[in-house]
Amino acid sequence: MDIPNDSLLFSPLLWIALVILYSLKKGIYFVPQNRGYVIYTFGKYDKTLSSGLNFIIPFVQTVAADRNLKEQSLDIESQSAITKDNISLDIDGILFMKVTDAGAATNNVTDYKMAVTQLAMTTMRNAIGSMELDECFQSRDAINSIILNSMTEATQPWGVMVTRYEIKDITPPQSIREDMEKQMTAEREKRSVILTAEGVKTAAITKAEGLKRARVLDAEAAKAEQVLAAEAFKESQVLDATGKAEAIRLVAEADAHALITVGDSAKTVSGQSAVMLRLAQDAIMAHKAIADESTVVLTDGKTSENIANTVAQAIAVSSSLNLSNHSKEG
Repeated sequence: MDIPNDSLLFSPLLWIALVILYSLKKGIYFVPQNRGYVIYTFGKYDKTLSSGLNFIIPFVQTVAADRNLKEQSLDIESQSAITKDNISLDIDGILFMKVTDAGAATNNVTDYKMAVTQLAMTTMRNAIGSMELDECFQSRDAINSIILNSMTEATQPWGVMVTRYEIKDITPPQSIREDMEKQMTAEREKRSVILTAEGVKTAAITKAEGLKRARVLDAEAAKAEQVLAAEAFKESQVLDATGKAEAIRLVAEADAHALITVGDSAKTVSGQSAVMLRLAQDAIMAHKAIADESTVVLTDGKTSENIANTVAQAIAVSSSLNLSNHSKEG
């Protein structure tokens, strides 16, 4: 027997099957990676489902929120802040944060993103208010650190962790920008003048050191030249003295040899005659030299007698030498 379609539509078994399928669909959840499903039981927080296959009780437990657990960035809109020296600045930034506790981010704060943004703006104004204008431009890292430390403690109850904060732009008023440009121009000119002066100073010092070094080298060269000249002169003097000493020695040896030769010759008869002749010649030459030195020669009339006496004395000396030699030979 055929069952009419209308009867199947109103069949209790069909409705039971549909209820069972719907309950299974509501009770089985596949949670993606880096997501957190917040579960309420009868309207009260119960647990947070982690990634993977999860089961809940249909109609008793519900998913109250789906939280992203990845790190997120939030733009902090430009806002006005007054510095310690009463200068108004427009500042914006960017904040990086992540949800560490999906339950706290759902239960402890209405909108954690808006709350974090508002807190960042307030903290940034406080940080700027504690610094002067120049310090704000020079200490961006310090400002970022102050904001990060303040927000880390404040956002902990919300289940949110601020990982980083960066100031993007600091915009002063137009008048301040003009003054800053003038100051920068003056600073550049000042540095240019200083660098030029330092360059001139360095060049002068280098030139002076070069002249000093040249003078020192000239003095050292002159000193070395004098030392070499003195050594050469000393060496020449030594050589000259050595040569003179050698010449004197040779002359003395020659004279000694001549005397020995004369003495040996004087031992003979002919040698004695030669000695007497030599003595007579020397005497005559001596008187001649005296006569040559003067046009007038004064004499006592005994000159020939003196010469004869001189010759006689020489003969006597020679005879005594011969007698001595003969006695020694005997």
